[in-house]
Amino acid sequence: MTREELIQKWLNHSLTPQELEAFKQLDDYAELTKMNTALQYFKAPDVDVDAAYTIVQKPTQENISKPASWFKPLLRIAAILVIGFGAYLYSTIPNATLVETHVADKTSVELPDTSAVTLNAVSSLSFDEDSWKENREVSLKGEAYFKVAKGETFSVITDDGIVTVLGTQFNVKQRKNLFEVFCYEGSVKVNYNATEVVLKPGQRFLILDGKQIRNEKEMLKEPSWIRNESSFKSLPLREVIQEFERQYNVTIDANAIDTSEVYTGSFTHTNIDMALQSITLPLQLKYQKKQNSIILKRD
Repeated sequence: MTREELIQKWLNHSLTPQELEAFKQLDDYAELTKMNTALQYFKAPDVDVDAAYTIVQKPTQENISKPASWFKPLLRIAAILVIGFGAYLYSTIPNATLVETHVADKTSVELPDTSAVTLNAVSSLSFDEDSWKENREVSLKGEAYFKVAKGETFSVITDDGIVTVLGTQFNVKQRKNLFEVFCYEGSVKVNYNATEVVLKPGQRFLILDGKQIRNEKEMLKEPSWIRNESSFKSLPLREVIQEFERQYNVTIDANAIDTSEVYTGSFTHTNIDMALQSITLPLQLKYQKKQNSIILKRD
């Protein structure tokens, strides 16, 4: 094994007992361990590998004016450590795939196992293709509808909780102050803080403002937003307003009304005036359109 290979394995902490003995026989073993101690607080993200290498190749005048018997070997070792560590970091970066949607946008994604995901507006999904066979796991911000192919455990990681299934259809919504999981087929396990819940078809797990909200069973085939319609059942008006802004790319001024008022109903994603009427009429509100903003007020 070459000297460089021994150093690389030493950096990775993967030397066998025999290789460790060979490593200790290197001429600059003492300098290497000395440098390792000096670099124990070294942070890789702040390292400029090219600059470090240049410093070694072209010493500054200050370096030349202060020679030391141990300094040059340490510089050479430092370059090896920096470059080797940089290569190690690069080799461990996963082959992550990121899919994002913007305002008034939806998209469909096929995962490596043919599982299908539909992302709602202003959402993002990421997963690692390289490790997919061993670990079917995605990270979600926003809202997505999943049709999971049969196989090993499939997990959806969100900032609020983890959803785990084997093969099923379900919707996950993770927005500010709201975390919701609805099971359409099969069974879904939800882990939220210290709570673990198993959902069956028609069951919903809902956390609103940090509190769990009980819901009646609803036998639905798919989320309404797949059909370009947002539906709500006994949710604060502020949640409706936020979803409206995501679907229509507008800003809503609701300072004149109580946005904690509960709303049950739906609005279309294809006609802004019809959508506004679907929200304002049941709550006896009026609206005024002004360029790219909408003002809500009491009737």
